[in-house]
Amino acid sequence: MAPCYCRLRRVLICVCTPCISLALLFVYITVMLCMAMNGTTTSGTAVQGLDAVHFVASGNNPKTFWALHQHGDAFWNRLQRTLDNHFNPILRPNNTKRGFENGTFNESLLAQGFSEVINLDSTRRNFDQLPQQIQEFISHMQRRDYPALLQPDGVCGAGTKETKEAPLLLLAIKSTGQNFLNRLAIRRTWGQAGWVAGPKRNGNGGEGGGYVRRVFLLGKESTEDRGVNALLQMESKQYGDILQWDFKDTFFNLTLKDVLFWSWFKRSCSRTRFVFKGDDDVFVNTPKMISYLRDQLKKPQAHKTLRDFMVGDVIAAAVPIRFNESKYFMPDSFYKGFYPMYAGGGGVVYSGLLAKRLHDMSKRLNLFPIDDVYVGMCMVRLNAQPVHHPAFLTFDFPNKEEEELCSYHTILLVHKRSPDEVVKLWVHVKKTQAQCWDVPLREANK
Repeated sequence: MAPCYCRLRRVLICVCTPCISLALLFVYITVMLCMAMNGTTTSGTAVQGLDAVHFVASGNNPKTFWALHQHGDAFWNRLQRTLDNHFNPILRPNNTKRGFENGTFNESLLAQGFSEVINLDSTRRNFDQLPQQIQEFISHMQRRDYPALLQPDGVCGAGTKETKEAPLLLLAIKSTGQNFLNRLAIRRTWGQAGWVAGPKRNGNGGEGGGYVRRVFLLGKESTEDRGVNALLQMESKQYGDILQWDFKDTFFNLTLKDVLFWSWFKRSCSRTRFVFKGDDDVFVNTPKMISYLRDQLKKPQAHKTLRDFMVGDVIAAAVPIRFNESKYFMPDSFYKGFYPMYAGGGGVVYSGLLAKRLHDMSKRLNLFPIDDVYVGMCMVRLNAQPVHHPAFLTFDFPNKEEEELCSYHTILLVHKRSPDEVVKLWVHVKKTQAQCWDVPLREANK
C-alpha cells in the first residue's frame, strides 16, 4: 500500500505542479495588467491628483506643473491631456519610444484634439465668459503655419560675410513694427553683427571672441499701418535682419515667435553654438557675454552639458496671476495648476542644440499665452532645467549697485532701458573697459 501511495503522490506532483505554476503566472500577469491600467507600472510615474491618477511618460518630471485631474474643466489642461494620451505607451502601445524621441509628429493631432475639446458642452458654455484676449488666442492656438513676410538676407541673420568658423552667438530679439528706434540703438551698440571681441585690456585686443549674427523677430501690426509696413520693408532691405511672420503681433502671440523662430533656426542656423533670445528694451554686455560663452565651451564634457544648456534669471514656484487687471491674467477656467520653473523672457541664453530640441518638443505641447512659461513647459518635458545666473538682471539692479563705476561690467543683461539709455550705456562700457577689465560677473550673494 505504501509504494502505491508514493507512486500516486509522485503522479499528482508531476501533474499539478505545472498547473499551479501556470495559475500563478496567470494571476501575476493579471495583477500587472491592472497596475498598468492604473498608471503604476515601471514605464511611467503616477501623479496623484485630488480625484484621479494621471500617467506621466518616462523622462518627464513627475512633479508636473499643470493640474492633471481627470475630470478637470480648464480648457488648456483638457487640450494637453488629449495630446498626452496620444503618446501614452499604455494607451497607445504602437507609439514607440523611438517615435516619440525622433521628432516625428502628425500635425493633425493638434487640430483633432482642439476639435474634441472645443465641442464639449462645458467648453461652449464657458467660452463666452473668458476674457477677450484669451478668446482670440484660443481661436487660432492650433495654427502654426504662418508664412514669413520678411526674411534676413543671410542664411542666419545679419553678419554672415566671410565667417571662418561656426557662429558663436545668434542674437534673436523680439520687437514690434513701431519700435524702430529700439532696433536702431541695438544695431549701433550691443547688437553689432560680425566678429565681436571679448573684454579688452588696456585698449589692446580683446580676450577671445566669436562671430555674432542678429535677427529681429516680428509679427504683423494689429492695424494696417501702411507707413510702418513701408518702413519695415526699407529697414529689411538696408539691414537684412528682419524676420517677420503673417500673424497679429500681440502679447499673447509672443509664444508664436518662439515656435516659429525655432523652426527657422533649425532650417537656417543649425551650426550656431548659442542663441540669445530677448526683448528690444534690454542692454547686453556683449563682450562679457562672448567671454562667458567661450568659458562654457572649455568646460569638461561641454558637448554633453550643452545639450540642455539654458541660463538666465530663473523664476521658480510661480503661480498664475488671477488678477484680471494684469496683462498676465490667466483665468482658472483656461488653465489650472502651477507654472514650471522658467527663465524670465527679458533675456535668456541657450545652446543651439537645445534650440533644436525645443523645436521638436514644442510639437507635443499646445501653445500657451505666456511665452517664457511655455518655454519652461518645454524644458520640463525635455527633463531639463534652466540655470539661474545673477548677471541676468531682468528686474534691474538692487539698491544703489548701479552707481558703481564698473557695475555694467558685472552683468550680462539688464532689462528696461530706453534707446537713448542703451546708447549712453554702451559708450560708458567702452570708456571704462580698461579700468574694469578684470571685474568678475555678479555673484549670487551680492
